[in-house]
Amino acid sequence: MTTNSIARSPHSAQSEPLTSPTNLPAGGRRPALVLLSAPRPATVPSALLAAARILQTNGLWQDDFIPDPFDRQMTTPHASRPMSIVAAIRCAVAGDPGRESQLADTAIGYVALSLDDEPGRTDTFSLRTHVENWGDEPGRTTDDAVALLERLATSSERAA
Repeated sequence: MTTNSIARSPHSAQSEPLTSPTNLPAGGRRPALVLLSAPRPATVPSALLAAARILQTNGLWQDDFIPDPFDRQMTTPHASRPMSIVAAIRCAVAGDPGRESQLADTAIGYVALSLDDEPGRTDTFSLRTHVENWGDEPGRTTDDAVALLERLATSSERAA
């Protein structure tokens, strides 16, 4: 028996192939880098806080969801560009500013119904448009949008 041998059960050698990416030719093991993505928000408050972080990092974009949505001039990934409030919520929940999801629609509706002026209708498109119009007002800043999302996300905590 050599000094470098490791006692293994007879079943472990069979369940682990010799060509595993973490096996070295000498029979030893090497660490494997595992990249874990951040978990997606599962509640409206967590979605709003995640959207606030995205806006704080990327900035608020007015007039559309993101600049150059069809990638005619920019090569930056959509999730790294400045974006509207609606796009930030969608990006926080689904990973892409253009991807819709039930949680994102619920969070957008919550924001729309929490603004000072009521939306004319309560369908998903009208609620989204209402939030977009609030964010597109001249003089609206990234700080305004971040403050709104943070205030709405923590409103239940402050009420308790």
